[in-house]
Amino acid sequence: MFGWLSKRRRDRILAEPMPPSWDAIIDRNVALARRLTRSERTRLGQLVQVFVAEKHWEGCGGLELTEEMQVTIAAQACILVLGRDDSLYSDVASILVYPSTMITPPRRLGTFEQPRAPIAEGHAILGEAMLGGPVILAWDTVLAGGREEISGNVVFHELAHKIDMANGAIDGTPPLTRRERLRWQKVMSAAYDELHARLRLGVHSVIDPYGATNEAEFFAVATETFFTRPDELAFENPALYALLSDFYQLVPVGRAPSWDELMLFS
Repeated sequence: MFGWLSKRRRDRILAEPMPPSWDAIIDRNVALARRLTRSERTRLGQLVQVFVAEKHWEGCGGLELTEEMQVTIAAQACILVLGRDDSLYSDVASILVYPSTMITPPRRLGTFEQPRAPIAEGHAILGEAMLGGPVILAWDTVLAGGREEISGNVVFHELAHKIDMANGAIDGTPPLTRRERLRWQKVMSAAYDELHARLRLGVHSVIDPYGATNEAEFFAVATETFFTRPDELAFENPALYALLSDFYQLVPVGRAPSWDELMLFS
């Protein structure tokens, strides 16, 4: 019954074409979307319409939430499920958006945060995903990541955590079949160990060191890398790239690396 009602609601949402202004927002704020094929871009638009309509949105910390913010966040989130079913976002109900970096109350560091140096008595985060709870995002970092003005992408990172949570566990393993799980454990364990080895030896990796925190963070950071620097990931770890490509059912087209990034691999 729920599935039938959900389909009817979505049919109503998609009966109206996506506003042209939304397309312009995506072009302006989501660089990766400009590299999609025409059919992928059409599907992305449909996913964005549903995502914006079905999620609860709230501006926090004095931020006045705008349509541009919703569309920009939704487009980045929906790129992750472009080749999959958006049921992977079953644990995503609410999106809370702050103007900038948030300072948390003093407490033990959460598993699904992107921490920076402690400030005052709390610590700074750019995003957070909570099992059974909201996704929290800093708008300035969302925008910079979407436009590829900085390395990494906080939306990809936090929504990857939500994909991990779709099966009710928080372990860096998203919903998989038994056969897929065996391959996943083998490839991800090897890649995780390799990152730790590189860090011990001082050898550069395209995967951010934060991925070495634990298995859940490794999956989130690997997802960021797969979508933002796919060519470099494929060069450094072909098995991990192939695993993520099979899981997301996509072959992302990466941006051209900067001169500094090329020098790291020379």
